[in-house]
Amino acid sequence: MTGLVLKLGPHERVLINGAVIENGERRSRLAVVTPNAHILRLRDAIHPEEVNTPVRRVCYIAQLVLSGDADPEEARMQLMRGIEQLSQVLTDHDSRALLTQATTAVIEDQHYQALKALRSLLPREERLFAATRLT
Repeated sequence: MTGLVLKLGPHERVLINGAVIENGERRSRLAVVTPNAHILRLRDAIHPEEVNTPVRRVCYIAQLVLSGDADPEEARMQLMRGIEQLSQVLTDHDSRALLTQATTAVIEDQHYQALKALRSLLPREERLFAATRLT
């Protein structure tokens, strides 16, 4: 089987190509076999009022593409610019690897993969902000 397999908990919601789908009472698995489908787990969604850090801003742009609220071509330059700005600050090996993954995904119009790589930077960003608050 090819494509994306979504494992959904009871009553979990997911946005697929602009339609909100809610799971039933039990855990389930959905196989999305349509290439380039726009998919966003709503539990992972960043709400507009939460877009208050550099990584969250870039994640939000990718999320807007997945939800169908932003044109992929217009978002591409914003994403690439945002990833470039993050790469000037997040210089450790792991962050660089994630930023490279995100860049490759954006170039290949794989916005879900870009969002996944960028979301992996959120805990690191939070630790950096926490460390600066302590000093």
